[in-house]
Amino acid sequence: MFSGCFLTQSLLIWLSRAQKKLSSITAWENTKKAAIEAKLKRIEEKLEKQKAEYVEKMKNKAALIHKEAEEKKAIVEAKRGEDLLKAEELAAKYRATGTTPNKTLGCC
Repeated sequence: MFSGCFLTQSLLIWLSRAQKKLSSITAWENTKKAAIEAKLKRIEEKLEKQKAEYVEKMKNKAALIHKEAEEKKAIVEAKRGEDLLKAEELAAKYRATGTTPNKTLGCC
């Protein structure tokens, strides 16, 4: 039959081939994992870029809204100032002439 030396040598060859296959599978697995991790990193970077662009866009919108609000406030303040000036002029006119307005507030 077979000698012990032949069986030991055959067993060593078989173990060596099995080890090579396992190493090959491990290398394949590591390569695939690295590719997936690289793809994931690219996707994350793309999403971060999109997020930053969207944040900038929203900040610009907020600044535009603030600017519009300030303009509207300025218009209201200017109108208020004009109305106050008109009221003061009218009051001065009535005081100078000694008359009272036709429409009096809170009187009987």
